[in-house]
Amino acid sequence: MPVKSEQKAVLIYDGKCPVCKKTVGWIRQNAKKGSFEMLPCQSDAARERYPFIERAACMRAMQLVLPDGRVFSGEKAIPEILKRLKKYSSAAGLFRLPGSEILSRAFYRWFADRRYHIASILFPDKQRRHK
Repeated sequence: MPVKSEQKAVLIYDGKCPVCKKTVGWIRQNAKKGSFEMLPCQSDAARERYPFIERAACMRAMQLVLPDGRVFSGEKAIPEILKRLKKYSSAAGLFRLPGSEILSRAFYRWFADRRYHIASILFPDKQRRHK
């Protein structure tokens, strides 16, 4: 069942990161209809609509703004994203398991800090410099 437009979650991501863009594409393909709006962190729309999200925070981790105004950053956004996917919504429960918060935070931080290097390995023809 489609989600009403006022119920869309807004995912703000690093629009210059090849891994981030691929991930956003995957989320779009697997999302329940009308669940998300995607905005690159670098866009004027992201800055105008969400001035309380600092660019530095946006570049450190994805930001998910829920329809009720709550904002989830980085690994805390993942279960909320999963809940809005067609086939993977039940995986959100994994983030309630003991120790999952510590593991997901450590992995997300490690990955996010190295995403451009990881992108250069995964997508060698699309090497881009982080600014």
